[in-house]
Amino acid sequence: MNIYETCPTFENDKYVVRPVADGDDKALLDVYGDEKATPFFNSDNCHGDDFHYTTLERMRQALDFWKQAYANGWFVRLAIADKNKGKAVGTIEAFLRVADDYFTDCVLLRLDLHSAYEKSEEIKSILSLTAQPLFALFGCGKIATKAIPSASERIKALTEFGFIKSDEPLIGHDGTKYYDYFVLDE
Repeated sequence: MNIYETCPTFENDKYVVRPVADGDDKALLDVYGDEKATPFFNSDNCHGDDFHYTTLERMRQALDFWKQAYANGWFVRLAIADKNKGKAVGTIEAFLRVADDYFTDCVLLRLDLHSAYEKSEEIKSILSLTAQPLFALFGCGKIATKAIPSASERIKALTEFGFIKSDEPLIGHDGTKYYDYFVLDE
């Protein structure tokens, strides 16, 4: 299956992970406007976007860009919907990274969650839905995601799930070195 032709939906008892939709704008504004959450978002190599959005207009612009990126095969952005609340509580961005560093032929996974969901059990529940299918969907041997040192719940979830902290830097398009990545091998 080519993820850029058919975008799958993943589901368990707590979450549905599906393509972002226009109707997610208000719920996602709660996520991207959450000042407690934004430090955990990975904005490495994102041309200065810190993903802290404070207006519905800015959130809608981001949604439009994410849909354009998907249509162009740059990356896929999936909404993480809490089944009990019936609304999006975060997103996952994934793309196959091809570069001249350790993180080549690797799915780069960005996990943006509302601060109320920045708990190891919630993160593991979301990863259990998405991690293994991403290997097949992108045809790669590893997945990398960022967790800054203060993201203790995220780091706990990643290590319990099998991710290993890498000492290698991710080299940005402008040569900037980014650290704090965790890697899961297939």
